[in-house]
Amino acid sequence: MTRQIPNIPTQEKIALRINETVAVSGLSRSTIYELLKAGKLRAVKIGGRRLILREDLQALLHGGIQ
Repeated sequence: MTRQIPNIPTQEKIALRINETVAVSGLSRSTIYELLKAGKLRAVKIGGRRLILREDLQALLHGGIQ
């Protein structure tokens, strides 16, 4: 028996993959990686996936991270 994972819309997710972060933010993939490298955006790595918390992305876009 296979376990089905529900398809949660991106706007409801609390953590985003890099490609989802690019899509919802309007920033380029390279900009996202530059922000991660500079420590201006945090990511967590779980199971080989790098996830960005939506609240961290929103804080960055609202000017909350310098």
